[in-house]
Amino acid sequence: MHREIDRAARIYVAGHNGLVGSAVVRRLQAAGFKNVLTASRQQLDLRDQGEVSHWFKANRPDYVYLVAGTVGGILANSTRPAEFIYDNMMIHGTVVHAAHEYGTKKLLYLGSSCIYPRQATQPITEDQLLTGPLEPTNEWYAIAKIAGIKLCQAYRRQYGCDFISAMPTNLYGPNDNFDLNSGHVLPALMRKFHDAKLAGAKSVEIWGTGSPMREFLHVDDLADACAFLMENYSDDSHINVGSGLDLSIHDLAEKVRSVVYPESELHFDKSKPDGTPRKVLDVTRLRDLGWAPKVDLDTGIRSTYQWLLDQQEVMNTPRGMQTVQVDG
Repeated sequence: MHREIDRAARIYVAGHNGLVGSAVVRRLQAAGFKNVLTASRQQLDLRDQGEVSHWFKANRPDYVYLVAGTVGGILANSTRPAEFIYDNMMIHGTVVHAAHEYGTKKLLYLGSSCIYPRQATQPITEDQLLTGPLEPTNEWYAIAKIAGIKLCQAYRRQYGCDFISAMPTNLYGPNDNFDLNSGHVLPALMRKFHDAKLAGAKSVEIWGTGSPMREFLHVDDLADACAFLMENYSDDSHINVGSGLDLSIHDLAEKVRSVVYPESELHFDKSKPDGTPRKVLDVTRLRDLGWAPKVDLDTGIRSTYQWLLDQQEVMNTPRGMQTVQVDG
């Protein structure tokens, strides 16, 4: 199936200021879409059904990229579980319902690879959803994301809505969250090494053993995949989006160190949790449709760090020497 979308169509990107949303907006604008709709948190509380329904009634988007949500690493998930489950479930519920209510032609909902069981067979195929216990360090977020998938399936089955779901692997790139307490592992590592360089510290401390295996995808590749799926995929089942390649946290830290602060030493705090031992997605279905990523990890790390350096107002003051955590 290929259905090219009219470049004059009204396309709403929910969560446009975030890592993924900003990349989707860039991708759509580069492709010539003229009516990309956005709304800030101050303009629209996506947790409020009344506000969201009113916005959809006024703006009538033809297509929706639902990429908004509350996100973070192990520490954020474990200390703010109520926020993670409430915010995400409400955001998914209000936007999906309003899209149905006001005749959106197609909606793409973006989940997370943390939806899969902690002990899932690697690489993880889509059919392993709900086949075992979740990773305890991020189960609140995972449950909300699973609910989002089921929500899209329910509206598809009951109302015939063309709502699809995609599950990306670990992401990074411009506009990421580089906060040491709430950021995911790659941007947090980058910030940690940068702060250590500014402070002249000899070593950088990282949570865990360094042994967990993780897969990473540049956010511009994800945005390209989302645009591809919007035109080429229409199925009840969610679909994985990733590179299909993984590496250890130790090797990732070495890559970041080589770009940011080669003179530093690594110190792993083995008393801290590792999270899921390995997490890499099986992307066979997406590859069979004809899509593949373009940005390799080394190139992506270099370009992302250059972007960070360009944000001088963010980087003026070192944030202190907190530890970096591995994502669940």
